[in-house]
Amino acid sequence: MKERNYTHTARKNVLIPNQTPIEAQGAFAALTNELQRAVVSAGYSTPTPIQEQSIPHLLDGRDLLGTAQTGTGKTAAFILPLLQRLSANTHRPLKGTPRALILAPTRELAAQIGESIRTYGRYTRIRYTTIFGGVSQSPQVKDLNQGVDILVATPGRLLDLMQQGYIHLNRIEVFILDEVDRMLDMGFLPDMKRVLAKIPAERQTLFFSATMAPKMEQLARTMVQNPVRVTIAPDQPAVDRIVQKVLFVGKKNKDSLLVSLFNDPVINKAIVFTQMKHVANRVADKLNAAGINGTAIHGNKSQNARTKALNGFKRGKFRVLVATDVAARGLDVDDITHVINYDLPVEAETYVHRIGRTARAGADGDAISLCSPEDRTYLKDIEHLLGKPVEADMDHDFHSDIAFRSDGPAPRGFGSGSGQKRRPNASQRARGNSVRYRFRA
Repeated sequence: MKERNYTHTARKNVLIPNQTPIEAQGAFAALTNELQRAVVSAGYSTPTPIQEQSIPHLLDGRDLLGTAQTGTGKTAAFILPLLQRLSANTHRPLKGTPRALILAPTRELAAQIGESIRTYGRYTRIRYTTIFGGVSQSPQVKDLNQGVDILVATPGRLLDLMQQGYIHLNRIEVFILDEVDRMLDMGFLPDMKRVLAKIPAERQTLFFSATMAPKMEQLARTMVQNPVRVTIAPDQPAVDRIVQKVLFVGKKNKDSLLVSLFNDPVINKAIVFTQMKHVANRVADKLNAAGINGTAIHGNKSQNARTKALNGFKRGKFRVLVATDVAARGLDVDDITHVINYDLPVEAETYVHRIGRTARAGADGDAISLCSPEDRTYLKDIEHLLGKPVEADMDHDFHSDIAFRSDGPAPRGFGSGSGQKRRPNASQRARGNSVRYRFRA
């Protein structure tokens, strides 16, 4: 697949300055006609809570400390004011010297931020490019040499091109860090500090994270000055819109159970999460062999292969995207009906980020988790984080009573054979397809 060039400038179809926008409401009404038209063209007229709370302050030039997860409209909340600020003082951008820098933890998130700039900046003259590793740097260097107003980057490729002399950050006016908690998880703190040392002290800084632990806030305070604090309930609202259930199954029956789930046509567009890269490939092969069109995305795939798989999933070419946690955050795909945890995550917080790929933009969604005896400790941690039990669906052909009753990892070979399967008894069926349970401490 040919590498995509993310450089953009809307020099054609520029909106006539006095053209009146239509139906833009709330904080959107403070935007220029060009931006209002782009917002309405994208199908939005009313801002989300984070947009309503953030945009007025950002238009005033304030620093911002934001706690919000993906799916809340966070990207537009910072892209729209940024475009308005840069559009107010347009001049041909200097070679390799952007005016704004947006730092993102993953290639996928960086690319999606770039897509948002393209969407909302379509009637402006703002130029941008997106740079990340895993692909040739030549097209990215070419874009930088032509000059861009906004640079969206992952830390590694940014520092690499800075060291080669292709990027200079001495004229940065706006510095935006997105999903900082994820960047810290990935070990990018030293890189972030190196970038920060090259940016002018006089700047507008926006710091976004899905969580804001004391250490995270302490770090943020070293980067922002007199910030506005915006907190959009980080986890619970999205989770409340998701119907969650857990299916207990022996490890050897996971593949068969997963394939059987797709007999339900309601599962129209699904992400299946695995812990390991090789398992993602194997699961995708199993699904395809069963006639269920799927593809895999993980860190061992080249960037071009990952982009091709993701674009195919977005366009509906694939019914299923099998992914490791590289896609758990920042993945923005419309109309995902189901998230299926083939493997439960080791970290309970990752569960919330995974299932948050569905129920976006106010929609509902479903999350199904397969739990073997080896996974029970992970499920216990997830329930503790949620503050409530996950509903158990025992009415399926591969139910494992051993997995249901297990308190944690079992001895080698325990509970993985066909003898573990046991259907719900009469009293359980009388209560319906699902039963609720709580773990004992």
